[in-house]
Amino acid sequence: MTDTHVFKVADMTCAHCEKTIKAALAEALPGAPVVIDLEHHTVTVQGDAATAQAAISAAGYTVG
Repeated sequence: MTDTHVFKVADMTCAHCEKTIKAALAEALPGAPVVIDLEHHTVTVQGDAATAQAAISAAGYTVG
C-alpha cells in the first residue's frame, strides 16, 4: 500500500501553478495519483513524502 500525503501550498493560486506542480510531481513520482485543490491550496499525492515535497519546492512553491 502506498501512503497518501496532503501538502499545504499557500502560494499555489492558479491553473498555471496547478500544471507546474503536477508536472514536477509526475517527473519525481511517475504514475503517482495527484489531486490539487486550488481553493484550499492543497496537493494530495501518493508516494514518498520527502520526494513529493522536494519536487514541489524545486518547482518554486512553498510547502508548509
